[in-house]
Amino acid sequence: MSAAAERYVLDANAFIQAKRRFYGFDFCPGYWRALIWHQKQGRLCSIEKVREELKKGGDDLWLWAEKQFGRAAFDSASGPEVTGAYGEMLAWVMAQPQFQDAAKAKYQDVADGWLAAYGKADNCAVVTLEEYDSAIRRSVPVPNVCRAFDVECITPFEMLRRLKVQLSWQPSS
Repeated sequence: MSAAAERYVLDANAFIQAKRRFYGFDFCPGYWRALIWHQKQGRLCSIEKVREELKKGGDDLWLWAEKQFGRAAFDSASGPEVTGAYGEMLAWVMAQPQFQDAAKAKYQDVADGWLAAYGKADNCAVVTLEEYDSAIRRSVPVPNVCRAFDVECITPFEMLRRLKVQLSWQPSS
């Protein structure tokens, strides 16, 4: 992936865990402003299935996603290149004896597979807090699928560094 064409597609946890654990709206508005700005520059997005996961929360994160990040920031994952990549990835997951049947079934019901497929089809780095785990059985981590299909997978922290985001502090008056 060339630096000039680099784009990022965000997993739900890049929003949910960011809000809950690292970058609350009340003390780190710079994170959220950076997401909006880079999305408007065409550098990052997410997918509709992640939007659906955020909607289930029905909280202030959902309101931010709808009103500030914007519905247009959540791309469709229904194009032929994405669905083709998803089909290949799903077949791979189902063929892996490592993953339990329940993990394989859940993989089909969540956004993760579509996120990895979108990353492959659109040559985007997938941004997630999940970690690669070669021994995991009870779930199918996005980084495991990305690695199997040569899709770059990074953390939100790495994305922020690459985008040269600085979450500055200024004393309040």
